[in-house]
Amino acid sequence: MIKVSTRPQSAGLSEADCPLEKGKRLMTVRGASLVFVAGAAAAALVTAPASAAPAASGIKWAECAPELGAPRGTGCATIDVPLDYAQPSGKQIKLTLSAAGSLDAPDVLVVNPGGPGQSGIGTAKLISSSMPPELRDKYLVVSFDPRGVGASAPVNCGDTSGLFPHPMPPNKPANAETEEQRVGIARNIAAACAQHAGDLLPHITTQNAARDMDRIRLALGKSKLDYLGYSYGTKLGATYVTMFPATSGRMVLDSVVDPTLSDYRMGFQQNPALQRRAGQFFAWTAARDSQYHLGTSGEDVGRTWNDVRAELAAHPAAGKVGGAELDDMLASAMYVEASWSSLADAVARHRKGDSSGLITVVGNLGMDHVDGPLLAYNCVDEKWPADWRTWHDDTVRSDRGAPLFAWLNTWYSAPCAFWKAPTAPPMRIGAGKTPPVLLVQAKDDGATPAEGARHMQQALRGSRLVLADSGNHGQFLFDRNPCVDKPVADYLLTGKLPDADVRCPAPPNP
Repeated sequence: MIKVSTRPQSAGLSEADCPLEKGKRLMTVRGASLVFVAGAAAAALVTAPASAAPAASGIKWAECAPELGAPRGTGCATIDVPLDYAQPSGKQIKLTLSAAGSLDAPDVLVVNPGGPGQSGIGTAKLISSSMPPELRDKYLVVSFDPRGVGASAPVNCGDTSGLFPHPMPPNKPANAETEEQRVGIARNIAAACAQHAGDLLPHITTQNAARDMDRIRLALGKSKLDYLGYSYGTKLGATYVTMFPATSGRMVLDSVVDPTLSDYRMGFQQNPALQRRAGQFFAWTAARDSQYHLGTSGEDVGRTWNDVRAELAAHPAAGKVGGAELDDMLASAMYVEASWSSLADAVARHRKGDSSGLITVVGNLGMDHVDGPLLAYNCVDEKWPADWRTWHDDTVRSDRGAPLFAWLNTWYSAPCAFWKAPTAPPMRIGAGKTPPVLLVQAKDDGATPAEGARHMQQALRGSRLVLADSGNHGQFLFDRNPCVDKPVADYLLTGKLPDADVRCPAPPNP
């Protein structure tokens, strides 16, 4: 399903516009070291000497390696964790951590930006710099590359570029032959990942990532884990709460993954939600027809969009941008409204004969169709249908109501039908006695639909929900909505949940 990382880069936006995910295309849900810089740079990051770190800390502070690309003011470190927790004294792998803030801070907030498979190296600085002063005074912010990701024993599926035609054919197969060609690509992706990363694949699970977070907690010398997770990070946080209720501290889950659905089923939950969000984008564009000239109603813009899709499928722009690439752009833009103007402008200029904007967007989104870490988590966390007829029939049904996204979403996850690793043991979120958490959600979020947050609230009994009348994925700190930010900040400061659920209006349009 579409990758559930907060605010992926889309429609030619800068990294500042899309703060929590830098690069790549959207994937489906089925699509996130405390080492400190030495010398003068360290003075900017750390306002107390290393001796101020918790006495029980097993972290060795050091400068971030240049190849990590960590933002200025970030520190890095590594800790060892078991590859296989069934053999805790066996082979170890290194997790790379990052941190931003002050060692004077009395507490630590661990953050995950989503994915699964999203690097967290830049997330600590991003969150710390976005916090209000009172939270920066309270928390040193720590993030990490989860196992299988980035600088933490990464899953590498090898060079898979030869598996794909460029541009890609339309996502919706024209006939059984073209569908089988795409199925063959999915089968080959699974084989490539098994060939290059087979030893890792059985161990790249959300349950193991939760166990890793508890090792991070211990290394930091903390009796409780305070945590902020976005998107897939909500699944990781809820898994931690279920597995480690006694050491769960203040837990904020923002843009919530539905705990009642398998990853396979979650993709089909996403499709209509994304289709509704696209309808909002088309209506937004229609209201600005004097600027974009794509139609004076949402329905008109939708028809224009489909005409452009068909034209690009028949005649790809510069041989690079076909209908499938346009689908990618649209899916990416559904995460945050700040990207809508760039995408509408690129399509409008293409219709006037200038395709440079679309070509630039494709370049920004990247053309690597294989995200090994994402597939590793999704395909092993739960069992997927192995009979392609199930996928076909379910996608055909979904396509009737979500024609812009159903086949796109299926192809992202299709390698899971052929994955070469055993799945994790089943676990029910909220099983046993779990502490309540604070949930944050946008009402019209397409990537993690709001019903998922309501189901999470039922699973983690006593939890409170902050629900915004917005569609942007990733609310706290990034939607500039004081009604959302205040109850979250108050909870992180005091540990006291709101007395009741909170309903918030949308923030002003960007």
